[in-house]
Amino acid sequence: MIFIYCVYKDKEEADKITRILLEKKMVICGNQFVVSSMYLWKEKIESDSEVVVFYKTFKQNYKSVRKEIEKHHSYEVPFIASVKINEVNESYYHLLKQTVSKYYGKKSPEAKPNLQNPDLK
Repeated sequence: MIFIYCVYKDKEEADKITRILLEKKMVICGNQFVVSSMYLWKEKIESDSEVVVFYKTFKQNYKSVRKEIEKHHSYEVPFIASVKINEVNESYYHLLKQTVSKYYGKKSPEAKPNLQNPDLK
């Protein structure tokens, strides 16, 4: 299991792309946070309000989710990163397994929580 961390220009864009990912069952959830960002862009320091979304999904879904985000994202260079989840409660993992399709559209019968080893896949 992973978080996919992505930054959007505003809530409207974050909602739109999150809805697409949920409808395609690529993620189980998208947690949104409004943040104040400072960054270098084209040799200038910029400051903006942005929306960060943490998506919850399987590690194997990262590339498909990333491609789907890139297809709809307004930024020239969006930030999309995966963050490995070392441990998660078993009931949530089972919900993820029942809800989210692995490898973009196929249920994975081999998906099971590895609670002894913190490296959940």
